Amino acid sequence: MALSRKFLAALGIEESKIESIIDAHTETVDALKKERDGYKAEADKIPDLQKDLEKAKAAAKDSGEFDKLKKEYEDFKAEVANKETLANKKAALKKLCEAKEGAYLSETGVAKALKYSDYSKIELDEKGEIKDAKELAKSLREEWKEHAQSDFQNGVRTPTPPVGGSGSGGGETSRAAQLYAQHRAALYGQTDSKGESK
Repeated sequence: MALSRKFLAALGIEESKIESIIDAHTETVDALKKERDGYKAEADKIPDLQKDLEKAKAAAKDSGEFDKLKKEYEDFKAEVANKETLANKKAALKKLCEAKEGAYLSETGVAKALKYSDYSKIELDEKGEIKDAKELAKSLREEWKEHAQSDFQNGVRTPTPPVGGSGSGGGETSRAAQLYAQHRAALYGQTDSKGESK
């Protein structure tokens, strides 16, 4: 599920905090996209390097220069492939960390998971999804449990209203009822239990 203002508003997050969350999320996504595009640009250079390698091979067939150029080319190609794989793993891990059915971490938790995860242990399938995603999500929720969300919003537990409210006979009034009473008193003055003005 995409992180949108509508989604965050549905979670009951304040408008001012929504903007901060969206800005942080956009910044992270833009950074990942920029990183990915950089790797793609490097990958696009590979065909030209292949041509240069063929020319060098023809020009220096019997010299050690060819072997040196070939090794440089192979090393560069492996480095580009590794960077692209890493970018794909980061994108898949971010998606898993943010998903409700995944690790469902806060923005801070997602940032820490992306920074400190051991990407050598993460494998992607042919669709670019993380293999054993459920196990990894469980492990991430345990490792970053202080950032795991469920009934949490921005690291603060969402209070559960008391059962029964003001009509339960226990003398306790729910927070919503208290706020309503304050609002009504501000508009109409104090009222008794029957709703009549005093």
